[in-house]
Amino acid sequence: MFYRALKSVLLFALTLSISSMAADSLASSSSAQSQSAATFESQSSSAAQSRVAEALANPQSSATLETPSQSIPSSSSAGTPAKPLSKWQTLPEVNAPWMKGERLEYELSWGFITAGYATLEVIPRKDGKVEFQTYATANKTVNKFYPVHDTVYTLVHKKGLMTDVFRKSLHEGTFHNKSLIRFNRDGKKAVLSDTVFKDPVKHYVKRSADTSVTIDGLEHSIMSAFYLVRTLPLKEGVTSRFSAVSGKKRYELKVVAHKRETIKTDLGTFKTVKVEPVLDGDGIFNSSGRIFIWFTDDEKRLPVLMECEIKLGSIKAELKKVK
Repeated sequence: MFYRALKSVLLFALTLSISSMAADSLASSSSAQSQSAATFESQSSSAAQSRVAEALANPQSSATLETPSQSIPSSSSAGTPAKPLSKWQTLPEVNAPWMKGERLEYELSWGFITAGYATLEVIPRKDGKVEFQTYATANKTVNKFYPVHDTVYTLVHKKGLMTDVFRKSLHEGTFHNKSLIRFNRDGKKAVLSDTVFKDPVKHYVKRSADTSVTIDGLEHSIMSAFYLVRTLPLKEGVTSRFSAVSGKKRYELKVVAHKRETIKTDLGTFKTVKVEPVLDGDGIFNSSGRIFIWFTDDEKRLPVLMECEIKLGSIKAELKKVK
């Protein structure tokens, strides 16, 4: 149980990682998302960003924004009808402070024992897209008998933080896995590739599978969902919902904003919002315990603390450095 929980933390609960062992039946999520016809006006103010993110997280709510007709021309100068924009192309750009670049470093602990370390990084690119990168490893002692070196990479558009590519490389004990998801939103599908290696150095393949998942066009990867949560108002008692693709499936992810709390860490005292990610019908992680994340109650929404419950207490990820 400890190592399963440790794995969950090392994959970083902050990325809202969805276990590939989750249940199959989430057809209601797919139906609800496909019925959504919400479009969003491109606005730059923080208030507008919050409204848009909230509407995207709850596509059936009344919090929708109409796109001005002039933003989608009906015809070109030559008189040929212009191709209508896809849903995700009508979303506004996210202009949160961390979109300009950010590096967050965490220490993972079990009681008084330091179990490992994790890093979350935001890297803006010259082409206007943004990279989200997560690194995680166990400490030297744990690595001697259960080595953990995990990397998660995501490439997103500024518009709605829609993912282009999600790539995950896991090295945990004798388990070695590489998976890739490419989102084709115009073709309404996500193409997934997953490979488990016997030997990651010699590339001996144990098993491999390729598949595609039908999507509506506004689905997130697990990391883009996490960063979108950081743009939400996070009102107490309010549940936001996302559709996400992970582990060869399409899921509905709920994010519950519980309450506001003041917490103390090595970096100082913070006013925070306590949030819980939940996957309808199953647990998000291999660990059976609940996950809680404390975001700062300001525009930065820094995830300063995370806690994963296990039978023998809890494992915590505490923010140690911000760059």
